[in-house]
Amino acid sequence: MVATQSKNQKPNRKHQILESLALMLQNCPGQRITTAKLAAEVGFSEAALYRHFPSKARMFEGLIDFIEESIFSRINLILSDHKETLVRCHHILHVLLVFSERNPGMCRILAGDALMGENERLRNRVHQFFEKLESQFKQVLRERKLREGKTFTISEAALASLLVSFAEGKMSQYVRSGYTKKPSSDFNEQWQFLMADK
Repeated sequence: MVATQSKNQKPNRKHQILESLALMLQNCPGQRITTAKLAAEVGFSEAALYRHFPSKARMFEGLIDFIEESIFSRINLILSDHKETLVRCHHILHVLLVFSERNPGMCRILAGDALMGENERLRNRVHQFFEKLESQFKQVLRERKLREGKTFTISEAALASLLVSFAEGKMSQYVRSGYTKKPSSDFNEQWQFLMADK
């Protein structure tokens, strides 16, 4: 999450705050981030933080917006570049896992770990993210019959749920391991096993 700015451009304060929050989530696993700690990290007063975001929940929402935009814009590229169902699903899952791996602080949000004790609305936003992701998988899987004349041995809904559960499990494992067990580890081998006879 790095901004590109020209020399004459003022630093984007909102972006700085969100970047600092993401780094604190990454570097302080298991700890709750307070606005006082965040203000000290950014080098602002708490009052200055609240001039840019009305609440800490809005700061988290800013990171969730960034996650959604990053993931779903890449999914759209995959869908335009690839037509085969299993290739699409493989690439979508791979994007999720690599994004999580490269953004450990945001992975903590997706895994729910960073939202313990935070506003219920944030957990709902993450729930909606995964619901949208599952719907996207369902759509891709349903198109297989039309595009390739093939079906699956289980329903598209059940398979979509399995793929999302797989991604969520890898993210949670990454956070739980203190970022040592990378989500993309063994992915290709696991994918071949999951898609055997599909």
